[in-house]
Amino acid sequence: MLLENNRYPGDTRVRREAISLVEFGYSVSVIAPRGRSEPWSEIDQGVHVFRYPRPREGEGALGYFWEYGVSMVWMTLLSVWVFFRRGFDVIHSHSPPDIFVLIGMLYSLLGKKYVFDHHDISPEMYVARFQGKFNPRVVKMLTFFEGLSCRFATRVITVNESYRDLVVQRHRIPADKITVVRNGPDLEELRPVAPDPDIVSRNQIVFGYVGIMGFQDGVDSLIRAMHHLKNDLARDDFYCILIGRGSSVDYLKQLTAELGLTDHVFFTGYVSDEDLLKYLSTADICVAPDPFNPFNDRSTMIKVMEYMAMGKPIVAYKLIEHQVTAQDAALYAQVSDELDFARQLQTLMDNPELRKRLGDSGRKRAEEILAWPFQAENLREAYAKVFNSWGSSDQARVKQ
Repeated sequence: MLLENNRYPGDTRVRREAISLVEFGYSVSVIAPRGRSEPWSEIDQGVHVFRYPRPREGEGALGYFWEYGVSMVWMTLLSVWVFFRRGFDVIHSHSPPDIFVLIGMLYSLLGKKYVFDHHDISPEMYVARFQGKFNPRVVKMLTFFEGLSCRFATRVITVNESYRDLVVQRHRIPADKITVVRNGPDLEELRPVAPDPDIVSRNQIVFGYVGIMGFQDGVDSLIRAMHHLKNDLARDDFYCILIGRGSSVDYLKQLTAELGLTDHVFFTGYVSDEDLLKYLSTADICVAPDPFNPFNDRSTMIKVMEYMAMGKPIVAYKLIEHQVTAQDAALYAQVSDELDFARQLQTLMDNPELRKRLGDSGRKRAEEILAWPFQAENLREAYAKVFNSWGSSDQARVKQ
């Protein structure tokens, strides 16, 4: 497995996939960037992990060229090491970026299979991140490598049906070549715990947000919605916990102060898993303020499924994948309408029975459909199809 944009085991999707494949009887090696104080190699829950020095994250075309170029060199070298020391039959690359199909093509000369795990639609993600400042030539390049990855792959894995449909339409990939494996929550890890007593003592309705706080993630929209809630809807009985960090945090704190919401908003920064559960357990309502754009509209936000696993009612903008994922576990505000977002918050603030009904619905959907064990079975099916073109003796060798 090739992972560039996160650490291992810090990337929960890759970790769950790798561990599940080990449990299914496969031998798994992961190549990923090294985090501070992490060993260069180790065996983690049966997964052999090999790490390389993490390059500086890119900003702009030259920055990304350097980051991905350095990672490509290290991954190629480490893949050769793994090839001779442990051996492998499949290269499984996780996007972004999509350029590691080139490593897959290299090993195809030796008869190795290639699995493309399509985490993000890179062209839309690039445009959303840079908004009006994107380079059309970069969009074309990203689209080219996405298409090359999908066409060359023995099997394509996508995180939702929207991505699958886009791949089919944009690159004319047969639908039966694609398996959907969602980022299903781990219900053993996501469980209610005792709430934060200091926040509970405020006797206010508590909103909760967890995730990255970049300029494209909509936390500024949430802050403006709370300004509407306070000034247009005359509500002062709320407190918001913003869990996480990102490139826009300083701006968000400034916006919070300018709108007179400092006493209503708590920026936690990075928190431990224990504190994450504590704060989510404290929240009465969880929020997904992701703004509309072609990337967000088709992307499944992990936080939404985490909210559902915790049994929390949700307010979100009316995006396609929000509705597919949460269904009746959420109230939906009209796209880009921050006053309507405030109204949906107010509706849940005033109706504890509705909050419970939405929360119960989300938890049930997580337990019966979305949880990781169901997604792991889809992963098992995908790998069975990867090896269908091989003889039974080859399959037995791979799983030893």
